[in-house]
Amino acid sequence: MLVYWLDIIGTAVFAISGVLLAGKLRMDPFGVLVLGVVTAVGGGTIRDMALANGPVFWVKDPTDLVVAMVTSMLTILLVRQPRRLPKWILPVLDAVGLAVFVGIGVNKAFLAGSGPLVAVSMGVVTGVGGGIIRDVLAREIPMILRTEIY
Repeated sequence: MLVYWLDIIGTAVFAISGVLLAGKLRMDPFGVLVLGVVTAVGGGTIRDMALANGPVFWVKDPTDLVVAMVTSMLTILLVRQPRRLPKWILPVLDAVGLAVFVGIGVNKAFLAGSGPLVAVSMGVVTGVGGGIIRDVLAREIPMILRTEIY
């Protein structure tokens, strides 16, 4: 049950980070929603495709997709001036999501029968994949690839 709630929290936090970046870039509402959802489910999608373990997680159970969409829409409504938020907000949200999703990715890889090296790799992909997709869509150097992340 704890893993379930951590997954929900990680999904929501990553969705918020995607929405905040999109808002700072003055994207339209559709672009903001796309960036929020892609950030939240992108890493797990890449992981599930790499593991070839049936349909991706949000197709089997759309809870994460719904959480990402609802969180994104609420963030759009509640955060009026994302450009005015402190610069530390986005890295902190990314760190929380990364911490949650790396563990979930490792666990899912082990459950799929992967060995330790693949499991660790899938943990990394799960943790950073959505943020990389977010940054690429936003035409920014992915945060994880910058010299100083935090």
